[in-house]
Amino acid sequence: MSSRPATAGRPTVSVPPVATIETRTSWVVATIVLALLSFTYGAPLIVVVALKPIAETLDVPRAIPSLAAALVWFGTGSGGIAMGLFADRIGVRWTVLGGTVMMGAGLLLSALGSTWSLLVGHGLLIGLLGSAGIYPPLLIYVSRWFDKRRGTALALISSGQYIAGVVWPSLFQISINLVGWQRTMVGFAVIVVVIVVPIALWCLRLSPPSTGAAATAAAGPPSGTPVLGLRPNTAMLLLALAPFFCCIPMAMPTAHLVALCTDDGISAEQGALMLSMLLGLAFASRQFWGWIADNLGGLRTVLLSSIAQTVSILIYVFAHNEVGLYAASAVYGLGFAGIIPAYVLAIRDLYPSREASWRIPIMLLSGMTGMALGSWLGGAMFDRFGHYGPAFELAFVCNLINVVMVGALVLRQQQVRMRPVFG
Repeated sequence: MSSRPATAGRPTVSVPPVATIETRTSWVVATIVLALLSFTYGAPLIVVVALKPIAETLDVPRAIPSLAAALVWFGTGSGGIAMGLFADRIGVRWTVLGGTVMMGAGLLLSALGSTWSLLVGHGLLIGLLGSAGIYPPLLIYVSRWFDKRRGTALALISSGQYIAGVVWPSLFQISINLVGWQRTMVGFAVIVVVIVVPIALWCLRLSPPSTGAAATAAAGPPSGTPVLGLRPNTAMLLLALAPFFCCIPMAMPTAHLVALCTDDGISAEQGALMLSMLLGLAFASRQFWGWIADNLGGLRTVLLSSIAQTVSILIYVFAHNEVGLYAASAVYGLGFAGIIPAYVLAIRDLYPSREASWRIPIMLLSGMTGMALGSWLGGAMFDRFGHYGPAFELAFVCNLINVVMVGALVLRQQQVRMRPVFG
């Protein structure tokens, strides 16, 4: 009797791997979105660069322009939930168009030169109706074009914030010196609307792949699947709460660096240059963090980046000269850049794609509420104590809380992965 296996002589059937949804078009879309965000992220930076002149013009404490910057973050987060759902219904192109027009209107209103117009212009128009219609829907939109290198793509488009931070602060400072902060806002309102509206109108008409085996695989787990061994919404609560504590400290250097420099005898021009350097390093390192996220996963990347941010905040506590502040800004720029894209990647990996339109904005709402609180607290605590030391000490404590929370989630994720093997 032959000892040949029963399958001998039969043709071997190889099952091809599921193809990726990523194409050349995916990267074209990501590049277009990066360009759009590089312009729109400039709008809230004017109040950061001009924090002291605005406070002097309006004859108010620094907490008021700090609150304006904070309201942009809170408005973006709170409005992003509705805008994410609207984008699924009417298309991302229309939310971006509407958001851009509202952002321009917000800058014009803020330029009127009163406290109420500054707060309403930034909170309602630039934040709730403007940035909310741009940033969260575009994050969701781009995430659906990628599966293999989703972390890299999200890191790339999120870097629009840092391109804006490199390009605009120094230009804003020059403009503020020449024509004042109010005319600077008016001029940038025109720039944003004239440039972004045509690009969005013509380039955001494509829809991400939604059919085929690759698209099905990229859609994520079925609804109701346990997440990190927990009920989906229980895990979501923890995933949404953690960004709140990391974004309080995240807001302080970006919102108060220029003012902090001038308090320590450094010129506003050097402060704006330092802010540009910080955000330039963040842009470069975010691409690295995107690669890390594709290899380690979203949660582990959040943990590593949050630890790096904690170290940088501690340096700010003790830095009181130009060299120290440059060093703190460099470490901060290199460290914190991976946090938010990695959170988005974690949500996209753990939940179904069709739930991204509301789960990602909920996470962003928590983070941007933290950004809003951190931005305002920096100014309010300065007004209370006369220097930024206590604000950065509080930021350090908040960052430690975040590290503990995310570390616990990473540990739980590891235990869930090991359970089928050892359980």
